[in-house]
Amino acid sequence: MELNKYRYNRIVAFVFAAASVSACSAQKKSTIATSTGKVVFFDDFNSDKIDRSKWNFEITGKNNHFNDELQAYVDTPSTAFIVHGADAEGADGGALVIRPQSAPGFITKDGQPFDFISSRMTTQNKFQFTYGTAEARIKLPDGAGLWPAWWLLGTGEWPHTGETDIMEYIGEKDWVSAAVHGSGYSGETPFVNRQYWDANNDVTHWHTYAVDWTPDELLFKYDGKLMFRVTKTMAQHYGKWVFDNQQYLILNFALGGGYPVKINGIKKPYGMPESTVQMVKNGQAKMLVDWVRVTQR
Repeated sequence: MELNKYRYNRIVAFVFAAASVSACSAQKKSTIATSTGKVVFFDDFNSDKIDRSKWNFEITGKNNHFNDELQAYVDTPSTAFIVHGADAEGADGGALVIRPQSAPGFITKDGQPFDFISSRMTTQNKFQFTYGTAEARIKLPDGAGLWPAWWLLGTGEWPHTGETDIMEYIGEKDWVSAAVHGSGYSGETPFVNRQYWDANNDVTHWHTYAVDWTPDELLFKYDGKLMFRVTKTMAQHYGKWVFDNQQYLILNFALGGGYPVKINGIKKPYGMPESTVQMVKNGQAKMLVDWVRVTQR
């Protein structure tokens, strides 16, 4: 049967539109993790508020001052919130923003003074797991001495139940690092490695940071490519393999502290130069998280 020209054009237009939608959907899906298995945790930050059934906010106080960092952790929407549209800066839908702030004279519950506040979000007692793939799509700012991180922590005494640093960044935008801490290999751990980025694809672009955790090894993968491997045998050269218990997820944004100062040597403020202080004051220091996902086979 012969199609008239009008019907033909409408059909062609419909097919083209459908193909475009399909391509667009495929493109969006390409930003989602490619790991296989059962999804046991997922947050794409597409709602209006942070999901408190998934996330806790740690509050700085007694016994949780760490690494000579310059910020206190608080629970406030001014340092952790969700954005949509252009503010999400290319996220697939909404994005979590963790944004430290200047807060001169801030006093913690245990009476300690800080000039900055920030957020540290965890899934402790809400989601904990043993073995699987944990990954997140993250975009970071350019600023010396900034210290955002994406990591896992054991539920018992540190470091005897393990720490898995999937991604740490201290403000040199051409590299990020992964590390492992356990009994006999904590602090100045021998298990640390850097990923160096091309100039046109540095940390200010979106990247997926992941770890594949099995009973015998931790495989760190950035954008789906293996960048570091720590095996049970390697760890046992220094101490006990402690990665056989539950760990929980952490997203946080620290400022300055012991790790940055060892790299940049800036003493005042400790590990963070004045240019970055101004960046924080201007609200320009922010970590965006498109999604977080954990799968198990």
